[in-house]
Amino acid sequence: MRCRRSSKSRNRIKMLCWEMGRVMKLNCILVISVGVLFSAALAASGGKREKKYTETVISKGGEKLSFEMVLIPGGKFLKGSPKAEQGRKDNEGPQHEVRLQPFYLCTTETTYELFIAYYEETVQEQRDDLTVEELDKSNEDLDAITGPTPIYGDPTMGMGGGTHPAIGATWHNAMTFCRWLSMKTGKKYRLPTEAEWEYAARAGAKAAYFFGESPDKLKEYAWFEANSDQMTQEVARKKPNPWGLYDMLGNVREWVYDFYSPTAYAEDAKRNPSVNPMGPRGGKVHVARGGDWDSLDEDLRCAAKTFEEDWWRFQDPQIPKSKWWLPQMDFIGFRIAMSVEPSR
Repeated sequence: MRCRRSSKSRNRIKMLCWEMGRVMKLNCILVISVGVLFSAALAASGGKREKKYTETVISKGGEKLSFEMVLIPGGKFLKGSPKAEQGRKDNEGPQHEVRLQPFYLCTTETTYELFIAYYEETVQEQRDDLTVEELDKSNEDLDAITGPTPIYGDPTMGMGGGTHPAIGATWHNAMTFCRWLSMKTGKKYRLPTEAEWEYAARAGAKAAYFFGESPDKLKEYAWFEANSDQMTQEVARKKPNPWGLYDMLGNVREWVYDFYSPTAYAEDAKRNPSVNPMGPRGGKVHVARGGDWDSLDEDLRCAAKTFEEDWWRFQDPQIPKSKWWLPQMDFIGFRIAMSVEPSR
């Protein structure tokens, strides 16, 4: 939409510029141009947001890699599962109301080809001795990203590259990927919060699955123990949920931003409602959501969750254990989110 000025206003500006001379005339033209652009920007920011957009990054080798982000509308929902839900675990309750602002979420899990572009640009020549806290600080202070150490063995773990989901990255590695992508694009990419993830997975539904209480339709939407051939599959080969998101209930489990605590839901329930929750302020391990290619029906419910356990690092030969990799953990991946700036 064009920004228009009244003829009276334009005449006043012309007269002012004429009286103040050629130099001032040029300055006024510049001011008008900037004002028009600024007004247009304000109009755009106050209008409707894009429902979907495609992001493209160029790899170190010159390859164009694209992914889609979809707008998740703001709203409220009941987070967690009711006590009577089949397969429910104690850490899925108590159910409580959550209110969220709009945000963008990637329509697919982060693919191997996109993740390997990040790896090739940021990989360190040798193992680092920094703590996670020191690495986070270095990435805040520098324009360049301090990336992961070299991978031990096959990064695909025999599951497939290309558009298969990236697997085996620690939570810290996934967060660093988001920083790298933000630096590449100028946008603020991040991991979704646990509440955002479940809200998006449900897509407005209150049942155990976004298509109903029964798991009968799972094979239409998810890769899991019954149909995966015991491996990950290329993203977006199954039907999406009603909000256009693929593989939310299967293929790989997905890191979210939150620390894990068995009492996190009880604490959030006290707020009634909990508004844009980000989980406990601290902790030792993080949450992953959604089922994976080896999961049973009940572990693909929208409320199902898991968290990092010591055995996930058992096959890591390093001492201390790597901050970057989870060797042989071929069921852990992630998808990215992006915050939406408030409308004016």
